[in-house]
Amino acid sequence: MTSHFTRILSIGLLYTSSALAAELGLPPVVSPEHNPTTAAKAALGARLFSDSRFSAKGDVSCASCHTPDNAFSDGPLQTSEGTAAFISSRNAPSLLNVAYNTSQERDGRTDSLEAQAATPFISHSQMGLKDYTSILNIVRSEKAYRDAFYAVFSKTPAALTIDEISMALAAYERSQIAGDSAFDRWRFGGQSAALTESQQRGFEIFLNEGNCASCHSVGKDSALFTDQQFHNIGIGINALQRKVPQLSKALATAKANGEGLADVVLSDDSLSHLGRYAVDGKDSSIGAFRTPTLRNVSLSAPYMHDGSIDTLRGVVTHYNNGGVNIAGNRTSPWLSEQIKPLNLNDQQIDDLVAFLESLTSTRLLTAQQ
Repeated sequence: MTSHFTRILSIGLLYTSSALAAELGLPPVVSPEHNPTTAAKAALGARLFSDSRFSAKGDVSCASCHTPDNAFSDGPLQTSEGTAAFISSRNAPSLLNVAYNTSQERDGRTDSLEAQAATPFISHSQMGLKDYTSILNIVRSEKAYRDAFYAVFSKTPAALTIDEISMALAAYERSQIAGDSAFDRWRFGGQSAALTESQQRGFEIFLNEGNCASCHSVGKDSALFTDQQFHNIGIGINALQRKVPQLSKALATAKANGEGLADVVLSDDSLSHLGRYAVDGKDSSIGAFRTPTLRNVSLSAPYMHDGSIDTLRGVVTHYNNGGVNIAGNRTSPWLSEQIKPLNLNDQQIDDLVAFLESLTSTRLLTAQQ
C-alpha cells in the first residue's frame, strides 16, 4: 500500500495560472488572486500540514484531525482530539473539496481557507500555542523550510510571517479535489451502467421523496451537493432548547471576556450546539450548521457536527423521522422548514444509502485497496 503522503499528493490537480483543472462532476477551482495555487506551494503546504512541532506539546498536526488516509477527517473518533489529548466538542469535517466552500468551519466562522488555516495553531482546544512565534522560528531556521518558502514566495526568512504559512496550507487544502465518482460517470459522463438499479432509484428518492437536493444541490453540469447555507436539522439542540437563553448569556460573557470563538464552541458541548448563532447572533441561526458536501461521505463516518450518528443509514433514518433519531421525539422551534418526516420504507432507505455510497471518488476507492 502506498504511504499516506504519496496518496495525498496524488489527489492534487493539474495547475493553471489561476484555476485548478476540474474533475468529472466538479467545476474548476479558482484560487484567490493574492494566493494562486502552484504545485510547489501545495507541496510546501503538505509538509506544514503534517508537522506536529507546530503544536504546544509537539503531539498533533493538522493531519491529526484531518487524516489523509481517512478522507481528511478524523474518524472513527466521534469528536476531535487536540494537543495534550484535549477532547473537542466537534467532529472534524473532511477537507476533500473544501476549496468550493464559501465559508469554512461547520459554523462558517471564517470566510476563507487562508483565514481558517491560521486559527488552529493558537486555539487551546486544538494545537495550543500562545502565538505564532515558535512556528516562525522553525520555518525561519530550518534550511528545507527556508529554501521552500523562498522558492514559493521569494521572501527571506526574516520576512516570513504567518500569512505565508497560511497561504501554503490553503493552497494544499485547495488542491484536495475528489470527484469522478460512479455517480459522476453516470450523470455527467454518459455511462448508463455506472450506477446500480438501487443507486439510480436512490437518486430519484434524493431528488423527490427525500427532498435531499433542497440543501444538497445538484446542478446540470456539476454537483457540489451543498447549498452553502446553514440549517438546523435537529442535532444536539433539540435536547437543549429550554437552556438556550442561558447558553446565549454564557456565549456573550465568553466573547466579552475576549475568548476566541473557536475555543468557546470547541470547549463546551452545549455552546457548540448553538451552531451558526455563535457567529451571527440571529435567532434563526440557533442550532444551524453549514450544509456539508455529500461527496465521499461514505469515507468520513461518524456524521454530524458532534459525530453522534455512526452510519449513513442512521443519518437517513434521522431525516426520515423528521429531524429526530427516534420517531416521535420532540423537535426544536428552530428546526429548518425543509426538515419533515419523509415516510420512506426500508427499501427506499436502502436505495438512498446505496446512492450516497456512489458519490465516492474512484481514485479514493482505488487508494484504499
